[in-house]
Amino acid sequence: MRHHAGVILLLSASFVATAQEADTLVSSRISAARVYDVAPPAEEVFLPSVAAAPTNVAAVLSRFTGVQVKDYGGVGGLKTVNVRSLGSEHTGIFLDGIQVDNAQNMQVDIGRFSTDGIGSVTLFTGQKAQRLQTAKEYISGASVHIGSAPPLSGKAFGGRARFRGGSFGTIDPSIQLDKSFGRVALRAGAEYIRSNGRYLFPCFDTTLVRENSDIQSLRLESQLFAALPLGEINFRVYAYGSERGFPGPVIRRALGFPFSAERQSDQDFFVQGGWTREWSELYSTALRLKYSNSYTHYNNHAEKNPMVLPLEVYYRQSGYYASLAQSFIIAQPCSVDLSLDAQHNSLKSDVGMFVNPHRTTLTGALATRLILEKFRAAAHIAWIGAWDKYKTPNAGGWSRKDSFRNEWIPSVSLFYTPWKWLELDAFTKRSYRLPSFNDLYYTQIGNSALVPESALQLGGGVRINGSSGAFRGELRLSPYYNTIDNKIVAVPTSSQFRWSMQNLGKVEVTGVDVKVEGGFSLGDFDALLLLRYSWQKAIDKSHPEYPSYGGQIPYVPLHSGSIDLNLRWRKLSFSWNTVLTGERWSSSANIEDYHIDPWSITDIALSWTLWKDRLTVGVNCNNLFNQSYQIVQGYPMPGLSLLGFLEFRL
Repeated sequence: MRHHAGVILLLSASFVATAQEADTLVSSRISAARVYDVAPPAEEVFLPSVAAAPTNVAAVLSRFTGVQVKDYGGVGGLKTVNVRSLGSEHTGIFLDGIQVDNAQNMQVDIGRFSTDGIGSVTLFTGQKAQRLQTAKEYISGASVHIGSAPPLSGKAFGGRARFRGGSFGTIDPSIQLDKSFGRVALRAGAEYIRSNGRYLFPCFDTTLVRENSDIQSLRLESQLFAALPLGEINFRVYAYGSERGFPGPVIRRALGFPFSAERQSDQDFFVQGGWTREWSELYSTALRLKYSNSYTHYNNHAEKNPMVLPLEVYYRQSGYYASLAQSFIIAQPCSVDLSLDAQHNSLKSDVGMFVNPHRTTLTGALATRLILEKFRAAAHIAWIGAWDKYKTPNAGGWSRKDSFRNEWIPSVSLFYTPWKWLELDAFTKRSYRLPSFNDLYYTQIGNSALVPESALQLGGGVRINGSSGAFRGELRLSPYYNTIDNKIVAVPTSSQFRWSMQNLGKVEVTGVDVKVEGGFSLGDFDALLLLRYSWQKAIDKSHPEYPSYGGQIPYVPLHSGSIDLNLRWRKLSFSWNTVLTGERWSSSANIEDYHIDPWSITDIALSWTLWKDRLTVGVNCNNLFNQSYQIVQGYPMPGLSLLGFLEFRL
């Protein structure tokens, strides 16, 4: 339902996307701890080194292997990430080590996250096994880690101002300023986006204009970085407001195509901070705190659309979160971590007979690592317990029925490097997904009979890499097998605001991800070619008597992939990206009525840096060949579009 809060760096995030052992420790001061990381291979993008980056974090992730990014169309369309068919609720989104969550519907809109001030985006399809993690990081099926760019180094003041504009009446000015005071640095940024969202799309035997797809948004953000004798501090204040329209699905009816007048406004605020200290070479701690508050107002403006019943509602969601992680190096070459998280969420609404639920969640994890010269291993056992309280509509008091849910979540990861050019890894882990507030308690779509879903993952990988002179190359092959029991599926209805919830029962996922990378560097010229392919068979195994049994689950293609070509010569950069997606179905009943055609789109970008490396100009061309396609059935995506940008760095 939400649009991205920004664009940033300027061309193709895949320019340096590499499958590598990720080293994303929060604190660079913990030098002794680094050798006790058992980070599985991850796809990672270092944004500051990218000549021109995608418009948001969603665009970065859409080019990673084994990932589907659902996009509900329009400039302000909701964008969620699904890794290896686990579902977006099993994918944790972490900003500087603290989870971004949504207790109301567990649908984190990654499209709204600007890459301003972001240093890296990392996807872990296995278990990230590093020291001083929060307990929530241990229980996620897959995890996306968004890390802040480091503060100024060697400069007292810096920053940049950028302006983008182009198709669909889009204007997007933004500014970021950094100020250093020795061991302390401050960062402040702001971004405004406006777009009418009007684009042409083919529909049956005619061409229509996408209506009610406009958006206005404002993001304000500030950060504090401090490297003090008492430890390192990273503190962030974030505020985001938007007002947008929902264009609705394109469905032909007897009286023509339905018109949507749905509007939604959002006001989101959070403040979070982390403190990390290495007390000695043997003991370190990390404390993280967060408070969040979100307001949503929805109105379908039935006076403009007689085909719908009037509905105007608001939601107010608040959350408190605290995490303490401790790491002990008990004896060479072993370490042990103990993490404990506590969280409280509440949701209020003026929906009739709404039960105003509260949820208190405790999560604990005990993890250990063994580090040898060529072999590394990590294991953990985590526990999650959640207590729900809600007002019963009739009695008005608290009901304790089904109020407590808990689960144990183990994981084991192995990593072996027999030679420098060959790396082998394997992992197995469980993850557990609680039903959201909307799943359980929403008056019109809630299903109180839903049970939590759990997933079991088995995966591994083979990585071969090498270089010779100006050439370098890498091949990675990653097979996996997942099972999801009692899978909860959210399916959009006639409105993006209302969903239908259901337990599929059981899903089996068998797949393999393949990535080939080749690079060439000679003098001022650099070239990088990335080829990605995913084969993913995700089958509904719920009920043999149902027509959906044995069918591919909704929106998961059997075949998908991408091609990235990135060239850089002196101050000129060029990027070519093609994304290919095979046929899919909007229902596990794989019949013609639910069939979605395969599609491929190509984006290109060109940028030029001049005037002592302070000024960059460029253009992004999305959907170069003006292909018509749908990621979600009934939600047509934009055709050819152009966005120019101008950036000045202080």
